[in-house]
Amino acid sequence: MNPILIKTIQFFLSLSLLIVLHELGHFIPAKLFKTRVEKFYLFFDVKFSLFKKKIGETVYGIGWLPLGGYVKISGMIDESMDTEAMAEEPKEWEFRSKPAWQRLIIMLGGVTVNFILAVIIYIGMAWSYGDEYISATSLKDGFWVTEQAIGDKLGVKTGDLIVAIDGVKIERFSSMVGGIAYGNTITIKRDGKTFEQEIPEDFIAKLIEDEDKMRFLSLRQPFIVNEISEGSVNKDTDFRKNDVVLKINDTDVTYLDQVKPLLEENKGKDIQVTLKREGGDVETIAAKVSSEATLGVALGAMTMQQYQDKGYFKIEKVKYSFVESIPAGIDKGIKTLSDYIKGMKKIFNPSTGAYKGVGGFAAIAGIFPDAWNWPAFWSATAFISIILAFMNILPIPALDGGHVMFLLYEMITGRKPSDKFMEYAQMTGFFILIALLLFANGNDLYKWLVK
Repeated sequence: MNPILIKTIQFFLSLSLLIVLHELGHFIPAKLFKTRVEKFYLFFDVKFSLFKKKIGETVYGIGWLPLGGYVKISGMIDESMDTEAMAEEPKEWEFRSKPAWQRLIIMLGGVTVNFILAVIIYIGMAWSYGDEYISATSLKDGFWVTEQAIGDKLGVKTGDLIVAIDGVKIERFSSMVGGIAYGNTITIKRDGKTFEQEIPEDFIAKLIEDEDKMRFLSLRQPFIVNEISEGSVNKDTDFRKNDVVLKINDTDVTYLDQVKPLLEENKGKDIQVTLKREGGDVETIAAKVSSEATLGVALGAMTMQQYQDKGYFKIEKVKYSFVESIPAGIDKGIKTLSDYIKGMKKIFNPSTGAYKGVGGFAAIAGIFPDAWNWPAFWSATAFISIILAFMNILPIPALDGGHVMFLLYEMITGRKPSDKFMEYAQMTGFFILIALLLFANGNDLYKWLVK
């Protein structure tokens, strides 16, 4: 199946699940407080619906415009802008007739469900799959800076080890780049010395310039021969599959990143290469370096387990019982939300340039893998659920957070905003959301066109 189609299916499946559960978060407390719900829709039904059926007092349906979903609650100024009904006398079953604390619970229901759902998914994943990661502290010779310009901007170089970000110890190598993007300071261990330095304010903008270079930190790996490439300058040289380069001329090498500058120095020259054969024998052979500073061989690789067995790093494997998975899932949900908030702070600070990385539907769909993978699907779904929870609680009229803001004002002051004010606020919020939607998806289009 086409990878784009697989991503699209996963995206809509995840989005549909999250929208339905979010709206249930409003629907259930509304029903508990005997508030009439007129509509419950997945996607928007502008002009017409793909499906609808009335059960009791509520019409359940699927719209054709996949920009979200909604529940239409009687006596509430929402995206339907049904001002005619609001001009009538309040009915006991209407939202506006309920106490402020009940209305607050109804409005907070959606984002609460989104966060709880993410935590439940993380609990399930911890219980079902456990956890496996490369220990950041086990990289005995640090990491490899694969993009020199980005490394220079940050002030790190090959062989360094970042041991903490904003004073918090780094446990996982996989979390290092994301942590740096969200952080303010890093603690570096270099040549046995540890020091702290600031992350440039616009560093995240540097990463966004070329998303293919975002993974600018890599694990250091040995130079392993797979096969001699076609047309290689060493086509008659005794390179063999799984040979490991130990020395170039008289210089010992352990990692691929150490070989590259030596080949650059000997461009177009004959050299001596010391190899460790697959059987363990060590031999030195004569070889040539091409004018492009290569040996003309395809690189081989080891499995993660082989890397660990040979002492390059340590793989931590954690299994959770059901009881143990509960705090692990809660911690994961809280950390994911915390990291996302840090990222949003960067976005709302124009000097960081992080706003350039804001993405729309294409960016969200890109979170899903090209091939169907249940762990990846549920992980992406949990992350998007966290995003929906945060975005919906922002104090923007037309979002849940806007309604919450006005309800809190009412509860504190004892004064309820007028219906006319709420109409204008709803319209303003709607235009803000349209602008954000256009900006985010415009960014996606721009990146696609530039690439």
